[in-house]
Amino acid sequence: QVQFVESGGGLVQPGGSLTLSCVGSGRISTMYRANWYRVAPGKQREMVAEITNAGSTNYADSVKGRFTISRDDAKNTLYLQMNNLKPEDTAKYYCNALGINGFGSWGQGTQVTVSS
Repeated sequence: QVQFVESGGGLVQPGGSLTLSCVGSGRISTMYRANWYRVAPGKQREMVAEITNAGSTNYADSVKGRFTISRDDAKNTLYLQMNNLKPEDTAKYYCNALGINGFGSWGQGTQVTVSS
């Protein structure tokens, strides 16, 4: 089962930016789709962004125009560029991907805190 390691989170002021990275143990480019998710305190997991193996992208309405998902196949890494961050973006962010064998294992996630 593919495993993922997320990094790049931190504390940032409202309006700031962060770039999250996710390295997979398998080739993310061969997956049907790869996603970023987040879990905020007291809330259920939310799909934030998606990129298909064809390169199509899809975003939650709450992050459209502010977040960008991308993939570097040579580095087997998934990215999430987050701009104009808001306090409501505070959450632990995870990545995962759907392949022929189903979803991979969930990693430890990376914490993003947006606060002044």
